[in-house]
Amino acid sequence: MFKITVVTLLFGRDCPKAKFSYAAGVLQIVFNEISAAEISQLDTLDQLELLDEFKVTRGDLEHLDGERFGRIEREGKMLYRFRSSEWRFYFEVVGDQVVVHRVLHRGTFSDFLYRSKLPMGEDEALAESKHFWKLIDEGRQARRS
Repeated sequence: MFKITVVTLLFGRDCPKAKFSYAAGVLQIVFNEISAAEISQLDTLDQLELLDEFKVTRGDLEHLDGERFGRIEREGKMLYRFRSSEWRFYFEVVGDQVVVHRVLHRGTFSDFLYRSKLPMGEDEALAESKHFWKLIDEGRQARRS
């Protein structure tokens, strides 16, 4: 397994797989083919800004703030969510790795919530959505880079 520093990490259509890590204390981030393809659709500078913002420590996961980090559970399956202003990363932690299953624009589910008129937050609504878990399962089954 190799690591690429942030300076050399540029997702592109020709490179759908990527791994990178940060300093000690921050878990290694691993994108599968689907999540790497989703983030590669962004402009390079937007990718770098988003990836610079997406750092995960065990402390973040032990003390979820609800704003940036959240947890989604259903039928024994647990995921974490990282929220930026425009994007959502859905991931699980496997050992010392954060395995990203999907990277979705915030509008992907905001419209669903609005149309459904559900009186709950984004994470709670997603936990109940079969469509959401289908997207996550597709990500879990994708080959990891």
